[in-house]
Amino acid sequence: THQDCPEEPSSVMLGSPFHPQAYNIHVNGVLHCQVRYSQLLGLHEQLRKEYGANVVPAFPPKKIFTLTPAEVEQRREQLEKYMQAVRQDPVLGGSETFNSFLRKAQQETQQIPTEEVPLEVLLSNGQKVTVTILTSDQTEDVLEAVASKLDLPEDLVGYFSLFLAREAKDGAFSFLRKLQEFELPYVSVTSLRSPEYKIILRKSYWDSSYDDDVMEQRVGLNLLYAQTVSDIERGWILVTKEQHRQLKSLQEKVSKKEFIRLAQTLKYYGYLKFEPCITDFPEKGCQVIVSAGNSELNFQVRLPSEQIKEGSFKVTRMRCWRVTSSVSVPTSTGPPGSSPGKAEVKLELAFEYLMSKDRLQWVTITSPQAIMLSICLQSMVDELMVKKSGGSIRKMFRRRANGALRRSDSQQAVKSPPLLESPDGSREPMLKLSSKLTSVSLRGISHSGSASDLGANDFHGNYAFEGIGDEDL
Repeated sequence: THQDCPEEPSSVMLGSPFHPQAYNIHVNGVLHCQVRYSQLLGLHEQLRKEYGANVVPAFPPKKIFTLTPAEVEQRREQLEKYMQAVRQDPVLGGSETFNSFLRKAQQETQQIPTEEVPLEVLLSNGQKVTVTILTSDQTEDVLEAVASKLDLPEDLVGYFSLFLAREAKDGAFSFLRKLQEFELPYVSVTSLRSPEYKIILRKSYWDSSYDDDVMEQRVGLNLLYAQTVSDIERGWILVTKEQHRQLKSLQEKVSKKEFIRLAQTLKYYGYLKFEPCITDFPEKGCQVIVSAGNSELNFQVRLPSEQIKEGSFKVTRMRCWRVTSSVSVPTSTGPPGSSPGKAEVKLELAFEYLMSKDRLQWVTITSPQAIMLSICLQSMVDELMVKKSGGSIRKMFRRRANGALRRSDSQQAVKSPPLLESPDGSREPMLKLSSKLTSVSLRGISHSGSASDLGANDFHGNYAFEGIGDEDL
């Protein structure tokens, strides 16, 4: 049954540790790192020193004697609450202390030494940009290295983001998520141990009026032009025969600005298109192609009658949303000693939508890209909130005096690292997904993958949710 969305989501989870005091930290359902109790205590002490005891939540006390199983479980729950409280605090959760703790732990867990490495970043048109970075460089450092290699001016860096995507055999990309400030892009992409995962540079905003800022400058214009051309080529933007002819002639004349101006008038311009997936709207089991953009999720649904229907869900009418996961672990059918089948992870995004003045209804999308969908919703809401308060993208990316990035509080809300296997292949991946403020889940490192701690729900309350008056319906 769907409960009402709670005011404050609780979303840190821990599994009981068999290895004493060692925990897997999952951020937004993805294994991020492994830590010991002593490391978490070290983090706590550092936060207290910097922010004062009255700001930092209470930490589970040290015990002199060996913990009983019941005490182990109790400590797990307490640590879970502690990490969640820190993550949800607008000051502590966005602090450099907390983010650098997660970055360092990620690097140590993957056992990647700090050294200079080349990192390949793709532009929308498939062009490769290789930057020399440190393995320990955070997302912002890598983004700046790419910008500097491309000669993109500093004040336009905030208009772009790095995305993790998976390349299909036909060369198309499936976007998994935006890279966040608590992770190391080199470590995130190499730990996936597969060449099909790539880092892609793409614009990070939704409102096409921001295109004007980007087009003022040569490199910005070229990046936007390349992205627009490739979105048209991959069929993300809808083009009639006549429009296609006009675009082609502008392309031949290399009239980039005019090309973009024409593209801005087309359907689905500036939208991110998702792989075909399944929805329960208007009825269970319908195939759907979802596109995110223009403060909405657009659905092209194939009904059981094979009829195609199209409609949009505005983010301002979503009361909240959540991402959930369930894991089915196949039993081994191979000969003795062969490895069991891979655990199937099913991800779902569900949002509660104001269909009419007094009627809220849940709509569910089952898709491996559910985390990316949630990130899109959150960033559309963030952008609406920044606009409402009279802010701008440039202001959203103000630098703090100590050189670390300080985003607006709403910006901080979206954080989700990559889907990783748990380090020991014999264990099922343990999942716990994103809440309004990041889900940080700590699980004990154990060899029994109990299903009971999987798939709990976390909520994103929507600050931009607007009630609807009769005149709007």
